[in-house]
Amino acid sequence: MAEGAAEAPPENGGGCDSGAGALERGVAPIKPQYLTTKEQFHEFLEAKSQEKPCRKTEVGDPGGNDLAEPEAKRIRLEDGQSAEGQTENRQTEDGQEEETAEPREQQQAQKRARGQNKGRSHVKPTHYDKNRLCPSLIQESAAKCVFGDRCRFLHDVGRYLETKPADLGPRCVLFETFGRCPYGVTCRFAGAHLGPEGQNLVREELAARCAQPPPVRNGLDKGLQQQLRKREVRFERAEQALRQLSQGRPPGLTPAATVPKDAAARGAPSQDNSPPSSPVRTCGPLTDEDVVRLRPCEKKRLDIRGKLYLAPLTTCVSCHPQCGNLPFRRICKRFGADVTCGEMAVCTNLLQGQMSEWALLKRHQCEDVFGIQLEGAFPDTMTKCAELLNRTVEVDFVDINVGCPIDLVYKKGGGCALMNRLAKFQQIVRGMNQVLDVPLTVKIRTGVQERVNLAHRLLPELRDWGVALVTLHGRSREQRYTKLADWEYIAQCVKAASPMPLFGNGDILSFEDANHAMQTGVAGVMIARGALLKPWLFTEIKEQRHWDISSSERLDILRDFTNYGLEHWGSDTQGVEKTRRFLLQWLSFLCRYVPVGLLERLPQRINERPPYYLGRDYLETLMASQKADDWIRISEMLLGPVPPNFTFLPKHKANAYK
Repeated sequence: MAEGAAEAPPENGGGCDSGAGALERGVAPIKPQYLTTKEQFHEFLEAKSQEKPCRKTEVGDPGGNDLAEPEAKRIRLEDGQSAEGQTENRQTEDGQEEETAEPREQQQAQKRARGQNKGRSHVKPTHYDKNRLCPSLIQESAAKCVFGDRCRFLHDVGRYLETKPADLGPRCVLFETFGRCPYGVTCRFAGAHLGPEGQNLVREELAARCAQPPPVRNGLDKGLQQQLRKREVRFERAEQALRQLSQGRPPGLTPAATVPKDAAARGAPSQDNSPPSSPVRTCGPLTDEDVVRLRPCEKKRLDIRGKLYLAPLTTCVSCHPQCGNLPFRRICKRFGADVTCGEMAVCTNLLQGQMSEWALLKRHQCEDVFGIQLEGAFPDTMTKCAELLNRTVEVDFVDINVGCPIDLVYKKGGGCALMNRLAKFQQIVRGMNQVLDVPLTVKIRTGVQERVNLAHRLLPELRDWGVALVTLHGRSREQRYTKLADWEYIAQCVKAASPMPLFGNGDILSFEDANHAMQTGVAGVMIARGALLKPWLFTEIKEQRHWDISSSERLDILRDFTNYGLEHWGSDTQGVEKTRRFLLQWLSFLCRYVPVGLLERLPQRINERPPYYLGRDYLETLMASQKADDWIRISEMLLGPVPPNFTFLPKHKANAYK
């Protein structure tokens, strides 16, 4: 996830192909005895591997690294280069200019490893829907299937077992953790909990102990989902706040101050009955019960000064809209993250009852300080969504994403665009603040354009509007991740925001980076890409040390992640493959980490790419590979063989080292 920090791609760009010679600028300083060439690196892995060659990745990526640019994007790049005059031209015999091939090739080589792999397939795998067992049989329900003969799933367990793939292992993490596996015979580890007659075994004592309270909260109730889809949910507090905003008055006055008790009972208009400047849908006259319900409650306090805040990783770890990054947050909590936040959720989708969007709000019981991040461009939807979540989910704060740089959000007026739309921004903040019983926070960037900083002018306004805390990412929208974060500017913004606490975000990959950030006067630091490269960074910061973590310890972390993924997404075929794809997306970042014991100088910088090197053992070398085939090989160590015709293409392939 904020736009945060997590929108950054896994910089898979080229390594040091010149061998173990002098390292170029921007390359991690690895001890000479470990350096090698690209060819020798992959030859070593192939020679050491005892497994069958991995299946090829996506078409156009035979090497798994130098990924082909989608044609549509390549055309845009070429057009853009011509328009900006970035190519060199020469005169032909007939007097017309002709572009030289060499500069264009060089520019394309630089561009090729940047941006999203937009050509990757987004189609849901069809094999999930073939020969699937009816949920009524999986859940061992006494009632028959409500669809009867019209049901599209199988009702013959024997026929299902004939086509079911072989088990992936002898242990089922759900059975061992909760005492019961809800996936029964469809579980890909079903041998661990099926009896001699095919019945689903249950460990009664463990199952009873794990039943209450549920480890994951903030799910979407089916009844509420139906009400949202039918637009039957009322938003009294939001309507009142929006009325006041439309009349040019800041919300905050209770209905008791604006509507006399006897008038409210009769349904009469308020004392201030001037027409709103824009139409606002109401739900009828206020009653005595409404007056009590609409009166603002005392807000909870949010005191996280000096805490380590894991960024809402919006687009890196999550590769599927129905999932969220909850398993990754659990990993970071184990290593010392103090504050966590769910992925950016779109308000309009939440108000429509989309299950995939509500999944982003889920909270694990280990997350003691947890918030949710919302995105939107309009005061009415943002305020109503805030009221809805205020009474339906359990959170400690709500964050507004005003830092998302992607076009899909920006062009609709959300994300970074709100920094240039102060009237809308103020209405959103004041409206949401009125209906929330928990603190409201905001995440912003330095500005929209590279050389036009806006944050220092915006922070005093946010403080006056009632924001409890602001996180500042030290780059503009135009910069994305092509420049280092500007911590000098963040230091200036600390003074502008005072006494409102300001958290800083950008380029923290070691405890030295965190110490330097805290010297700017920020109230705390938010960590994003650094956690993706090494989630044990939180431990390093708290213990003020460099952890030379072994390859086996790193594999144990990945194993825990897969176990958390199976708990979260399920242990059937669909859940296993969803967990695998999340793991592969994360591995596309983890390959950038360089072990401490191999570095010639500490610490590794976040903008330094690793050259090709041979680790201290085979697994350490394998984890350094930037080929998708090798990431698949690691996933097979944890989740068994990939399905036939399995393909994987990373979500990002940008090179942001420069």
